[in-house]
Amino acid sequence: MKEFAGKIAVITGGGTGMGRELARQLVAEGCNVAMCDVSEAAMAETKRLCEVEKLPQGLRVTTHVADVSIEDHLKRFRAELAEQQKTDKIHLLFNNAGIGGGGSLFTNTREQWERTFNICWGGVYLGVRTFLPMLVAADEAHIVNTASVNGFWASIGMGQAHTAYSSAKFAVKGFTEALITDLRLHAPHVKCSVVMPGHIGTSIVSNSRKVQSGDGSERLNADEVALTRKRMVAAGVPDADKMSDEDIQAAFAERARSFLEDAPTTAAQAAKIILDGVKAERWRILVGDDAKRLDERVRATPEQAYDRAFYESFTQEVGWRLG
Repeated sequence: MKEFAGKIAVITGGGTGMGRELARQLVAEGCNVAMCDVSEAAMAETKRLCEVEKLPQGLRVTTHVADVSIEDHLKRFRAELAEQQKTDKIHLLFNNAGIGGGGSLFTNTREQWERTFNICWGGVYLGVRTFLPMLVAADEAHIVNTASVNGFWASIGMGQAHTAYSSAKFAVKGFTEALITDLRLHAPHVKCSVVMPGHIGTSIVSNSRKVQSGDGSERLNADEVALTRKRMVAAGVPDADKMSDEDIQAAFAERARSFLEDAPTTAAQAAKIILDGVKAERWRILVGDDAKRLDERVRATPEQAYDRAFYESFTQEVGWRLG
């Protein structure tokens, strides 16, 4: 697929981050976009940004509220899309929605763990299941599943468990690689790519907290404050056990800000890399120099990938401040 003009793209998690930037760049190339998200307000802002430059006549940008972990929501999204975009086919499917959290089988609840897993993995699986008939109906199509560097390296450091997100992203990577043969055998005009970003400047830290808690607040509740303090102590943050609750709130807010604003790769840069990868029909799209370097390191010394020396030398090399 060398150009996107006149095509129809579905984007999950289109309200913020890479989903928003994918929508903006696709629309700029003349592609119709149907996006879903749990936040109607966030999608409205994405749509406004897409329409800042007057859309070409007939180009459609539609928004649909849906939780990608719930199949009935995606089926409703598909029906609304067919009606509002006046189509029985789509050309691009970006399974982009995701959240963090639920990292530990010990300190997080089962509900938190499965919430992360069901969105990050289930949303991809159900997205493909739901929209595959519309992709097959097109003359050419491409599935783009967002995994992560945590799809080949299941860690964000020595002081924080990361099992739910990493498990989901490993599943996304394996599923997409398996799709290569499945599509070649049964729908050779449909291609697929797995996207593995490093640290991208998005609002996933704050958004994940909102989705996990269900209260939409920017502030941690009492249980989250306690868990954050415990994580900071484990990560070796000086005097974390002596910090007040308000200090913990401030530290979390700073982490969310830093993740968004201090990342080595912006969401807009990431979206361009992804779209260029689709045009080049690359099934494996690493996003960011940190992702490329980590991939090389894990392949070179897999037995050492979870040792402290590996993590500390890598973070020093690329400037990560995570965990």
